Amino acid sequence: MKNTAKKVGTENQTQSRYSDLKLMLEDRRREIQAEVQGKMRDVRAEGTWGVKSNEVLDAVESSEADIQGDLELALIQMKSETLNKINDALTRLEQGDYGNCFDCGEEIAGKRLRALPFAVRCKDCEEAREMAEQRERQNVARRGASSLFLDV
Repeated sequence: MKNTAKKVGTENQTQSRYSDLKLMLEDRRREIQAEVQGKMRDVRAEGTWGVKSNEVLDAVESSEADIQGDLELALIQMKSETLNKINDALTRLEQGDYGNCFDCGEEIAGKRLRALPFAVRCKDCEEAREMAEQRERQNVARRGASSLFLDV
């Protein structure tokens, strides 16, 4: 009897975690979609990144408008990439793979998932991966620097 109660309690916790995570991901997706759609609507309404079609700009204003446009485009691209990651996370959630670290298989902390809902690694594994990448970049930089002396 105790085992059955414990199993039901664990299933309820798992279902509750699933529901909470799904709701969080869907809320974040709606929020980002609204932002992207709003930006795109603004671009369509204003023409080219905030420059009205009947405005005449000097070189400096034109350059600033180009920079602003590039920033807006980069922001939209980043938001779109985030949307793709959230959609992937929702797919993993439906498949039962969401919330577990790709590397160690342990459950990713709820705080981490709330901060970064598309996280695929726990904090420790992500830090280890980042350290390994940093070491690799340093090794590549050293090899590149030493090859400069060999070319002389």
